Amino acid sequence: MTHASPLGKQGSRNLGLERRLAQALEGEVRFDAFTRGRYATDASIYQIVPQGIAFPKNEADIAAALQIAAEHGVPVIARGGGTSQNGQPIGDALILDMSRHFNAIRDYDPASRTISVAPGIVLEQLNTHVKKDGLFFPVEPSTASRCTIGGMAGNNSSGARSLRYGKMVDNVIALRAQFHDGEAFALGESPVGDNASVRARDLMTRLLTLADTHRDEIERVFPKVQRRVGGYNLDELLPVRPNLSHLLVGSEGTLAITTEATLKLSTLPVHRVMGVCHFPSFRAAMEATRHIVALGPVAVELVDNNVLVLGADIPLFVRTLADITRGQPNCLLLVEFAGDDLDALRRDLKRLDQCMADHGFADAVVEVVEPSRQKPVWEVREACLNIMMSMKGDGKPVSFIEDCAVPLEHLADYTDAVTELFARHGTRGTWYAHASVGCMHVRPILNMKDEAGVAAMRGIAEAACDLVRRFKGSYSGEHGDGISRSEFVEPMFGATLTRAFEEVKDGFDPQNKLNPGKIVRPLRMDDRSLMRFPPGYASPIPAETALDWSDWGGLGGAVEMCNNNGTCRKMSGGTMCPSYRATRDEQHLTRGRANTLRLAISGQLGPDAFTSDEMKQTLDLCVSCKGCKRDCPTGVDMARMKIEFLHHYHRRHGLPLKERLIAYLPRYAPWAAKLAPLMNLRDRIPALAKLSERFLGFSARRSLPVWRKPWAQVGNAASAAEVQGDGRDIVLFGDTFNRYYERENLEAAERVLAAGGYRIHKVEPADGGRPLCCGRTFLSAGLVDEARAEAKRTLGALAPYVAKGARIVGLEPSCLFTFRDEFGAILPKDEVEPAARAAFLLEELLAADLRAGTTRLPLKNQAGRIAHLHGHCHQKAFDAMGAVEATLRAIPGLEVRPIESSCCGMSGAFGYGAETMDVSLAMAELSLLPAVRKAGIDDLIVADGTSCRHQIHDGASREALHVARVLDMALER
Repeated sequence: MTHASPLGKQGSRNLGLERRLAQALEGEVRFDAFTRGRYATDASIYQIVPQGIAFPKNEADIAAALQIAAEHGVPVIARGGGTSQNGQPIGDALILDMSRHFNAIRDYDPASRTISVAPGIVLEQLNTHVKKDGLFFPVEPSTASRCTIGGMAGNNSSGARSLRYGKMVDNVIALRAQFHDGEAFALGESPVGDNASVRARDLMTRLLTLADTHRDEIERVFPKVQRRVGGYNLDELLPVRPNLSHLLVGSEGTLAITTEATLKLSTLPVHRVMGVCHFPSFRAAMEATRHIVALGPVAVELVDNNVLVLGADIPLFVRTLADITRGQPNCLLLVEFAGDDLDALRRDLKRLDQCMADHGFADAVVEVVEPSRQKPVWEVREACLNIMMSMKGDGKPVSFIEDCAVPLEHLADYTDAVTELFARHGTRGTWYAHASVGCMHVRPILNMKDEAGVAAMRGIAEAACDLVRRFKGSYSGEHGDGISRSEFVEPMFGATLTRAFEEVKDGFDPQNKLNPGKIVRPLRMDDRSLMRFPPGYASPIPAETALDWSDWGGLGGAVEMCNNNGTCRKMSGGTMCPSYRATRDEQHLTRGRANTLRLAISGQLGPDAFTSDEMKQTLDLCVSCKGCKRDCPTGVDMARMKIEFLHHYHRRHGLPLKERLIAYLPRYAPWAAKLAPLMNLRDRIPALAKLSERFLGFSARRSLPVWRKPWAQVGNAASAAEVQGDGRDIVLFGDTFNRYYERENLEAAERVLAAGGYRIHKVEPADGGRPLCCGRTFLSAGLVDEARAEAKRTLGALAPYVAKGARIVGLEPSCLFTFRDEFGAILPKDEVEPAARAAFLLEELLAADLRAGTTRLPLKNQAGRIAHLHGHCHQKAFDAMGAVEATLRAIPGLEVRPIESSCCGMSGAFGYGAETMDVSLAMAELSLLPAVRKAGIDDLIVADGTSCRHQIHDGASREALHVARVLDMALER
C-alpha cells in the first residue's frame, strides 16, 4: 500500500504563504515536498509534515515570518538541531530553522563570565569560542556537538554534570524574544518595570500575581527533585526578585520565539579524573548510587548491559570498552571528579574504591586519569542511546518515559518496578545516563509499526506516570514534554496548576499560534497518524534491490536505522558529514538523506520519488566517504545506499557521458595510457579544459590526473603453486589509479615489501587480458552488474593464491576496502570471505607483522623530520588509521602529526565536477588545506588516497606522498 498523495494528510503546497515569505525575508524559504519531508521528524517516534521552512538571517526575518504566518492562519515552530526526543520541533506549521544562519555570538565578556548568543548557535561551537579563556557553558547534553542553545533553553536541558552545575534554567541570565505577532521584548533579572514594553510589563505583572495566587499549590505539588522540566516554570516566579526569563526556559517555543540568550559561564576545572565502577547486577548499581553521590562527584553516569553488549560490535567503541572493563560486568557507573588539585582528585578515586569495597565490591573500580583515555569513555556514554538504537529489526527502544526522575533513595525500587512493568507488557528496557540525579533514561523495546506496540506504549506510559507519582518524582526530567508527555502534565500537576499553565500560554499566545499541542491542550501521544510509521505504512520499494540488504532486513530496514539523532550534524571530529559541514543544509546530511529515502521508498513522496531528479539532488553531494558507516552510532551506510539508488536511477534515466567515462575507466585505461601525450593535452591547452567543462562536465579549474606509462604487471610474478604458506607471500594488487597515474607508489611498495623479506606476486587475469579491477568506479555510478563482473574476475584470479595462504596487499584505500565491504553485497558471502579476510592495506600488513616480530624493515633515522598525515575517509571508516600511524612511527626519528580533518573533498570523481567543484574546495578548506599550508617547507605531507593527493596538489601546491614512498625513502639501500 502507498499513500494516495505526497506527504499524506498534510496536503498540498501553500503557494500563497510561500510567495509572501519569499518576498519579505532575507533568508531562504522552501516549500517543496522533499524539504518539508526532511523537517517532518526529530529524534522522536513522530512525523508531522510542516507547511514550509524558513531560514531566518536576522530578527527582522523572524518578525516578518510570524506576522505573515499569522495572516495566513499558520502556526510557527522554532527549530534548532532537530534532536528533540519528544516531537517538540515538528508540527503542521511554518518551521523556522534557526541553525543555518541565526547562530552568531553577539557579546562576550570573559571577565564577568557572560556571553550573549543567537539561539541557533551549537553548544560545542560556543564552548570552543570560550575555552581559550578557561571557561565553558556547563550545561552539557550528550548532543553537545549538534544541539543549539535555543533548543536547550526551550527544553530546559541539563546533562551529565547537572549534579554540580544544574539545568539550563540555572544558567540563563536573560532572554530576548518575540511574541506571536513579532513584537520584541526582553526578560531577565531586572524588575518587571525596568526597560520592558507596556505589553510585557502588564503580562508579567499578571503572571507574577498568578504564581503568587497558586504559591501553596506550587510548593505542594511541584516535584522536589532537581530534574523537573514538565509544565511551565511558575515556581521561578515565586522568589522576591525572580529572574523573569526563567519562565520562558523549558516552554518549548510555545510562549515566544527566542532571539537572543545571555548565559552564565563557568570556569573549566584544571583536572578531571574518572572511576569506572563495575557491578554484577543493575539493582546493585542503583543501590550504590546514593552512596557514591555522597562522595561529591561531578557526575555519575550509568552504562548498562545493552550498551556493553552492542558496543562490543561497533568498531568505534570496541577498544574503549576493552580499556575500561575488567571481566564481564553487568553494568558500569562512570564517576567523575573535577577540580584544580590532581592529587586531591586521586584521593577521591581512592575514596571511591573504598566506598565500593564497603558495599561488597572490592577491586571493582578502573581508574581513568589520563584525559586522552577519558575522552573516548565520554564518547561511549554520549552514544549510549544511539548504540542501543543500532538494534536490527522493527523492535526498537522507544522514547516516551525517557527521563523520569526520582529521589535517589527510591531509585533502585523505581527501576525494579519499571522493569517489572515492561515484563508485564512482554518487553524489556534499555537503561543509561544520569544516575547521580535519579534521572534514568529508559526505553522499552517496542515495534511502533504494529498496533499492539502502540497500545503497549500507552499502557506503559500510564503505569509509569503512576509509579513516578508514588515515588515522588518528576515524569519529565530532562527532555521536555513535547508530544510524548504533554498529556501527562495534568496527571502530574493536577487540574488547578494545569489551568494555571493554560493561563500562562494564553497570556503570551492567545491565538495558540506558537507550537500548538505541546505542554497544554496536548496532542494524543499515541495518535498513530502523527507517527513516523502510521497505519498503512508502505512496504518499501523497489521490491528488487541490486545489493544484498539481508543483514538489515531489506533496504527499508537499512534506511530506517537512522533514528534522527543528528550526530551527522557535528561540525568537527570524525568524518561525517563533510558536505553538511560545507553547506549546513539538512538536505546534504546523512540524516536528511536517510529521511528522504525512507519517505521515497515508502511512497510518501509520490510513486516515482525514489528515482526522481529531486531524490538525485538529495544524494548528489554525498561523497560516499563512508564516514557514516563508522561515525554514525546506528551504522547508517549512506555510501552503500547511494550505490543502490544510482543503480535504479540510471536504469530509468540513462547514464550521462561524464559518469560513463568515469565508470568505465578501468576498461579503457590500457589504451588511454598508450595515448598519454594526446590524453594529457587537456590541461596544457586552456581551450580544451573549457570544452571538457562545457561538454563533459569536468571543471576547467581542476587539473586531471596525468596518464603515465603503467606499472609493470609482470616481472617477478610467481604462480600460485609457488606460494609457500609461511606468511611471506604477498599478492600486490595494482589498482587502476596507482597503476596508470602514479606507478611510483607501486614500485616503492615493491621495494619496501622486498626489504621486509616478502615474496611478491603480481597476478594476471586468467584470460591474460587487461589488469584486475575491484569495480569501484562502476559502483560509484550504480553499475552493479559491471562491478559484479569485475569482482568475479578478480576473485577468480586471486582465489588460488589466497587458498595457499597468500595475503592481498593494496595501496588505494577505496579499492582495497571494496574487498571487505561491497564485494559482500554483490556476491555470495562464501565466495567473498576468503579474499576479504586476506585483504590488507600495505600499512595494515606491515603494522601487524612489525608488532608480531615476523618482519623488520631496515630504516634510516629521520631525526627532525615531520610528517603531516591526512587519513583517507575509508581508512577512518575501517579503523585503519592506527595502522598507518604505527607504520610511519616505525621510521626512526620521524615525528608523525595527524591532521584533524574530514573528507578532503575530492572523493573520487566528485571534486572534478564543474557543479561540485566549489563544494569540494569548501570541504578541503575546513581543515585540510589550512593545515597543509601551515606545514614547514621541508615537512612531509602524507596521504594514501589518490584523490586526497590531487586535492592537496591543486589546493595547496604541495606534493603529498603515499606511505609506501615515505617508507621507500627511508630504506637503507
